[in-house]
Amino acid sequence: MNHEEQTVRIKKLKTEEEWREAFSVMKQLRTHLEETAFLQLVKEANEKDHYILAALYVHDQIAAVIGFMPMITLYNGRFIWVCDLVTDEQHRSKGYGEKLLSYVERWASDHGYGIVSLSSGLQRTEAHRFYENKMDYKKVSYVFLKNLLT
Repeated sequence: MNHEEQTVRIKKLKTEEEWREAFSVMKQLRTHLEETAFLQLVKEANEKDHYILAALYVHDQIAAVIGFMPMITLYNGRFIWVCDLVTDEQHRSKGYGEKLLSYVERWASDHGYGIVSLSSGLQRTEAHRFYENKMDYKKVSYVFLKNLLT
């Protein structure tokens, strides 16, 4: 085991201070969010929808984050929805996304969920290759969105 593997750990983030620490990485994916809105959304999602934010640390610095929550739909039954997955631009292509997604898959199995699902923006072709080729996810639908506030 090399030195970097020894210093990599994944941790569920439970406090506002920990969420704030993750913001600079999450902002790279959710560029529209400011810190105050981010903290409020994480808090509300955590309280109402059991949203979990977890981080992968390298040398005690957050290198990647993942947000996920349990859901129930008639389509999937009981499943885990991955809401957010991003690796800091300085740490990409080191396998951290794979480690975090595998962490969620283990969490899902440990808690009785047989499906993990996510959506990815149409323009994110590199992410699609990662999900399909490396993580063995299947492309099964399109996600449609209509903004009612504009």
